[in-house]
Formats: sequence, structure tokens, C-alpha cells
Amino acid sequence: MAAILGISCHYHDAAATLVVDGKLVAAVHEERLSRVKNDASVPLRAAAACLRIGGIPVTALDHVAYYENPYGKLERVLLSLLRAFPASLRQFPRAIGGQLGDKLWIVDQLAEGLRVERKRVVLGDHHRSHAAASFYPSPFASAAVLTVDGVGEETSTAIWRAGPDGLICLERLGFPHSLGLFYAALTAWLGFAVNEGEYKVMGLAAFGKPRFADEMSRLLKISSDGSFELGLEYFAHTYDSALGFSPRMETLLGPRRMPGRPWALGEIDDQRYADVAASAQAALETALLALARRAREITGETALCVGGGVALNAVANRRLLAESGFSRVFVQPAAGDAGGALGAALDLAVSRGEPRMAPLVTAALGDTADPAEAASLAEALGFRARRVDDRAATAAALLEAGRVVAWVQGRFEWGPRALGQRSILALPQDASVRDRLNRVIKEREPFRPFAPAVSDEKAAQLFDGAPNDMTPFMTTVCTVRPEHAHALTAVRHVDGTARVQTVGAHGVLAPLLAEIERRALPVVLNTSLNGPGEPIVAGAVDAVAFFARHPVDALLVEDVLIERAL
Repeated sequence: MAAILGISCHYHDAAATLVVDGKLVAAVHEERLSRVKNDASVPLRAAAACLRIGGIPVTALDHVAYYENPYGKLERVLLSLLRAFPASLRQFPRAIGGQLGDKLWIVDQLAEGLRVERKRVVLGDHHRSHAAASFYPSPFASAAVLTVDGVGEETSTAIWRAGPDGLICLERLGFPHSLGLFYAALTAWLGFAVNEGEYKVMGLAAFGKPRFADEMSRLLKISSDGSFELGLEYFAHTYDSALGFSPRMETLLGPRRMPGRPWALGEIDDQRYADVAASAQAALETALLALARRAREITGETALCVGGGVALNAVANRRLLAESGFSRVFVQPAAGDAGGALGAALDLAVSRGEPRMAPLVTAALGDTADPAEAASLAEALGFRARRVDDRAATAAALLEAGRVVAWVQGRFEWGPRALGQRSILALPQDASVRDRLNRVIKEREPFRPFAPAVSDEKAAQLFDGAPNDMTPFMTTVCTVRPEHAHALTAVRHVDGTARVQTVGAHGVLAPLLAEIERRALPVVLNTSLNGPGEPIVAGAVDAVAFFARHPVDALLVEDVLIERAL
């Protein structure tokens, strides 16, 4: 037996994965267990959970694979600060201190925290980890791979050829020119938190018009060969990493939007911000298409895998499938830094001659929730708890009565999307349900869309372009067919699209969709089971705590139905 624990941490969204004999056994985000959103700390809880799920004692681990090389990152940070000196003077102590502190000593931290020999901790390469996490779980024998994020050690973008001979990097672009940093700076300018608010920009963009194309061309200069450059005078990566943009960006685009201010898209100012978001999204899509076409040209492959944080832009992924020249595109559910833990483990496993993992068919790779524990806690808090014979029929009846149901089934998900294991469910017809979810339960911006989960068999009838290789993991969007637009009001975004999740016959939502199909379209509104600023629910205690704090109508933990006392 060969067991490898993959680790990513110290920047955002730390995670651990366990690969045994080439098989992915478990994958856990640290935030799900620590309950700290986007927890970046060394994921000792997640690592312990992976080992427990796999039944592997730490003494049986062959290696611990870390997703990048901190020495390479230190070199890049030091050189970039020196090049920007003296403008970088204020940033210098914090940036260097951060690299020379915990981050540089990750090998020792992992060896001590996990109680493994130091020589068993192996350092990887950030973008190679992204590439491995993108290709090895894919259904393709060979593919082009595009990795795009903020920055790793020094690389921000890379094109790879992947196949039986492994991963071969063909072209790279480096810091400070970065699509991830471009989008992050616009995210901050729009008043959202970096590494958390980028998907808000994507949702907001649909409410705007890309009338700031000229301004974006100054921020992001795209060449015909797929390469690009940032207009560095508008960015501040080396002297203000909290914002990432300079005063010149505010001169170009106008004053930044202050964080926390309520949105009113009917007002002129907020409509202007929406137009900037639309322009930034359009520029990003243009750049990604240029890169993908370059990858198609130099690899000759017909399938594309995309990794790195930018790969979580579902709207851009739709255009990659439609316009890049590739016949198939795959984005695994944890494409960002968390996925680096998976890539590091898989890359090391393949290099050791272990078999490539089977194509990923489920993101249910975390731990389970104990229904008995949920029932006991619920009753202690004054709620009603009872076992039901048919959880799908019970949930369907509640949904058909207009109820909103918290749904906790099986092992929790890998990646930032709820895919039916830790979800809030409702029927998709009523816009008032969407508004209630946004305003009262999720407490989030009114322009944020909700996703539909639909059976594989019916997807093509309801959504143009579904199913495809990305829809099982909700990493792309599809157009709602016009004849069904009214019936899918709560899951149809303002631009007519939806971030579709397709559910196979063995999916955890399949029995519920089949039950609903007896009376209506086999679609449910599916959003993540968490409140504002919270990670997605993991265990029974988290689920009951969510139910106690938020006005959902019912909670199903496996076969235990929890409701409020009459």
C-alpha cells in the first residue's frame, strides 16, 4: 500500500487530501472543521479527518506532499519588492516577515504537527499542482491544461500538455502579470473582499454593460499569441497588497465603491459599478479565450482542463467550451488553492509509478454527519426531531408546500459549491423564494444568483448545453431554454443563464428529483448550507446550529427530520 497526504495552506482555503494506491480516498477543507471561513492555517484537522476516513494511521503514510515551494515564493517576493523599492518600503517588512515566518518553515510544521519524519515531507510546484489537480481527475486520456491564478512561486499562467507521459509545461507567464491579480484588484475596487468576492463580481457583471472596454484595455493588454500584460501603473501588488490597485485606477475608473454599502442597482452610481464589473468580466473572458486558443494550437489536443483560482469563473468556462476550439472542457470542483493539495498528492503518486486515479464522479469526499447526534441536540434545543421512512418523499412534500429545506446527506463536498450533500433546497418557480433566501436566510447581495440541480436525463430539455463535463460539479453556466424560463424563475439569472448542476442516477439528489418529477419539472434550487461569513456546514452540530440561527423551515440530517415546535 502507498499512501500520500496532500496539503495546501498559508495563503487561503487550506485543505488536505488522501491518495492511497492512486485512489482519491478523502478531501477536506480546513474551514469546514475549524469553522473559520477560508481558513489558511496548517490543516491539521483536515489531515486527521482524511486519515480517519481512510482508516490510515499516520505511521503508514509514505509521504506528505505540499503543494508549492516556499523557497521559490520567498525569492519571487524578495525580488519583486527590491525592484519596486522605494515604493515598496512600507510593504517590505510585512511581506518578508510573512515569508520568513510560518510559510518558510512549512516542512517542519507539517513534520511536527503530523508527527511524521521530516524527510517524508515533499515540496511541490504551485502551478504543477494545479495542473495535476486539473488533469488527473478528468475523464481524458490526454489533454491541454491551462492553469491560471494570482501567482504561485513566480508563475501566474501556464500551458501544459498532459497524457500518459505525465505533465509537460510548454509555456509560462510570470508575476506581476496575472489575470488573477487583475480580477482581484477590480474585486477590491468594487468593494468586495479579495479571495472571497470574485464570484460576486461575476454575478454583478450580468447586470451591467461592458462599456468600459477602452479602460480595461489599459489595465489588461492582450496579445494575439495569447500572452498578456497588466498596465502596472494601475496596480499596487508590491506596495498595497490589501487593495492591489493604485490611485491611477481610481483616476481611470472613478472612486472605488466603499465596502459594506447596500446595493441599489437602480441608482446611477451602482449601475456604473455593474458596468465596470461587466467590462472586467468581458476582458477576463477575452484573455482566457486567447490563452485557450494558444493551448489548442501548441498541443493539438481536443480536450482542455483548466485549473487555478480563475478556473472557478463559471461564466468564462462556458465561453471556453463554446469558442476555444476544444470539444470538451473539464474543471474539477476545487480548482483553486485547496485543489493544490489534491494535485500535489496525485502528481507525487504518478511520479512514483502508482496508477492514475479514476475519473472524478463525485465531490462527496469529506465526512458524514451523525443523525442521532443531530436529533439529540435538536431536542435539547426545543425542536421536534423524528425519523422518516422516505427522506426524498418527505423533502419533496415540504418543497411542494413552499418550504425551504436544509439538506444534510452523506459525506460533505470538496470544493466551494454545495452539490447536494450540504444544501439549502427550494422549488425553482417562485422569485419570492429567491428573494427570501437572499435577504433573510443567506443575507447576501440581491444580484447573487442561485443554482438549479437537475437530473441528467432532463437537463438537455431545460438548459442549452447541458449536460457536459463541467455540469456535475457546477463549474459552468448554461442558458435556460425560453419555454421553461417562467418555471425556473428563481434559478435563472438576469442574463438568462443558470449555474447548472446535473445529477446522475446514483447522485444523492436523484431520489428527490425523481419524486418531484411526478408532479413538476425535476429541478430544485440548490444553494450552500451556510450563513454569511460562514463555511459550509460539515457535521451534525453545525447543521443544527445553522437551523437554530437561520429561518429555514426544516432540516433533514440523513433520515432525521428536524422542525420547529408548533
